[in-house]
Amino acid sequence: MKRRNELLRCVCLAAVVTGGLASPARAQGWQPSSFFVQGGVGEDRVQAAAVGVQWPWAWRANALGGELSVQTELFVALWRARAAAGGRENFQQLGLVPVLRYRFGDGRSPWFLEGGIGVSVTNKRFDTRDKTFSTNWNFSDNLAFGRSFGEQARHEVSLRLQHTSNGGLKKPNPGLNLVMLRYAAAF
Repeated sequence: MKRRNELLRCVCLAAVVTGGLASPARAQGWQPSSFFVQGGVGEDRVQAAAVGVQWPWAWRANALGGELSVQTELFVALWRARAAAGGRENFQQLGLVPVLRYRFGDGRSPWFLEGGIGVSVTNKRFDTRDKTFSTNWNFSDNLAFGRSFGEQARHEVSLRLQHTSNGGLKKPNPGLNLVMLRYAAAF
């Protein structure tokens, strides 16, 4: 029951944050283009789930036989890890990450690569049996390989690697690596 409540709080926080940003974004003509859900596992048996939204940038460029584009992602995640005192403990993470996407085939291919580095904050310092972060504020580094599909390529699935750490700004800095599977859909 506690785990379900934590997940419900995470989803509600995502709805409040994205809902609170939607009205000003619409007024500025900067609307989210899609939403995503993702889940996966990490080192030391950490489990993770996240929801988020993506805003496209107008910038595009042709390079290396493909197309580059940029989007910004806002996400809320729930990490479940082994607690320092035994049992399991939940941590919530809020992140904002600009992402560079490379789409193969002059931008016409359904396949893409992504990479981005942004910032994140957790509701409490990540302190488990296996790792201790020195700060709640960290960087979120992301790499992904994915494919668009469906009508007008409005759906995507991608395999993602996410690394969270403070970049060596403060010790200890063990970092956390997650492997995530994401589904995204355009609004």
